Amino acid sequence: MKAKQFDQTFDGGADITSELDLKKGKRNQQSPKRVNVDFPVWMVESLDREASKLGVTRQSVIKVWLAERLASNPTSSRSS
Repeated sequence: MKAKQFDQTFDGGADITSELDLKKGKRNQQSPKRVNVDFPVWMVESLDREASKLGVTRQSVIKVWLAERLASNPTSSRSS
């Protein structure tokens, strides 16, 4: 299928998944990059309590909270 027809089909609301090679798909800027951050003990304990309450890991709580904060900040940019 040519790009123009693909765009028209997509814009028309039709299902175009059969035209995609989903095994080769990638999510831009989603590959993990390890960073080390030092937190005070009280903060780690608070994070652990929240994680336990939610039934998730400490890392998950940190990532979700940071993502929420960055998304709400109009000066932050995900492309940086």
